[in-house]
Amino acid sequence: MSAPVIAIVGRPNVGKSTFFNRVLRQRKAIVDSQEGITRDRIYGETEWSGKRMSFIDTGGFIPEDLDIFNAAVREHSKLAMGEADMVLLMVDGQANMTSSDQVLAQAVRESGKPHILIVNKCDNLNQDDQVYSFHELGIEPVLPMSALSGRYTGDILQVVYEKLNLSERVDEEEDNTDLHLAIVGMPNVGKSSLLNALLQKEQTIVTPIAGTTRDSVDTKMKWYGKDIILVDTAGLRKKSKVNDAIEFYSTVRTKRSVDHCNVALVLIDAEKGFNKQDRSIIDHVIKAGKGIVVIVNKWDLIKKDTHTMEERKESIRNQFPMLNDFPILFVSALTKQRVSGILKEAFSVYENYQQEISTHKLNTFLENAIKTRSVPAEKGKLIRMKFIKQVSSSPPLFACYANYPKLIPTHYKRFMENQLREAFNFEGVPIRFSFRKS
Repeated sequence: MSAPVIAIVGRPNVGKSTFFNRVLRQRKAIVDSQEGITRDRIYGETEWSGKRMSFIDTGGFIPEDLDIFNAAVREHSKLAMGEADMVLLMVDGQANMTSSDQVLAQAVRESGKPHILIVNKCDNLNQDDQVYSFHELGIEPVLPMSALSGRYTGDILQVVYEKLNLSERVDEEEDNTDLHLAIVGMPNVGKSSLLNALLQKEQTIVTPIAGTTRDSVDTKMKWYGKDIILVDTAGLRKKSKVNDAIEFYSTVRTKRSVDHCNVALVLIDAEKGFNKQDRSIIDHVIKAGKGIVVIVNKWDLIKKDTHTMEERKESIRNQFPMLNDFPILFVSALTKQRVSGILKEAFSVYENYQQEISTHKLNTFLENAIKTRSVPAEKGKLIRMKFIKQVSSSPPLFACYANYPKLIPTHYKRFMENQLREAFNFEGVPIRFSFRKS
């Protein structure tokens, strides 16, 4: 059986993300005193008494507010309750009960799911009596807790364990995900729209406002029997443009998502064209050693003829020659034009990313490469390349042994990489060489 899903719902700033981070034992959701930081549904797993639990952190629920974000957050809170096996309604024990609490309590009761009412911010024994004023919400049990200090969080998890009869559940085997795929790019290039198009459902909030996504949002999906974790990330801007703490932490989480992925889909805005920040993002992904598929989004907004796509592709590669070795796709997340080909391309890059080549094949390749172009002499020294082997994959690292490795010129190293890419398919993958003394 898969891990049961527990949704955490409540109005803004009651401590949902603080509790979410505490039970996961990591800072996965951004926490700040400012209201409305969490917008999308954020998923994470933990373990209690030997059983796995999957928690969903949701945005603060404000009923009947016409603001574009609050309306979307309300919808995502309802979706979270719909997909959950259990709902935790959280209220602020240091404030009076509000109409938002009452509306949410009714929604929780109507969901028909097992539920618990958590009165947060009960930081000491004297504050535990605050639970009594919330009994009129009609949800039982009502339990005190302090997410900030961790007080009673173990008791909450034990109640969840018992109400869901987890002692009788048999967990599935550990994560066997085939591909971790991160969607990265500048703000407002359509990352969340692309995620929703790939999933064919509204998983993340999409608005015309740049910076809508703040946390990195993980979503599991299946594609032709293969398991994928898709990660929608916050937009990356120049460091000089990051002017508040929330965006700073969003950027940190995006870069962490890149570090944990196998392949990154780097989105470019077709209308704005390829610019320095796009190049900087691609450079960061390459330095992190991840596979890349470049996605030019919003292609439906471009006036074009039969040659426009090839001309645009050539223009991008002229600006950043390294992209000659990486696939470039032109899509529209809005109209879903060519979106179906993205996962096929991503898996193709992932196969190249994991590729392992035998030492025999590599040394046959080395002999042919040297016959094509021998290593030029440097500082009066005759350089001999003697042996090559693959040290690791994901990303591929090759150790080349020579009598004077430090004297091998940069242009010859580039020649070796190009020859290796031509001999073996490494499209979309950064290749690394280590030149060593034989």
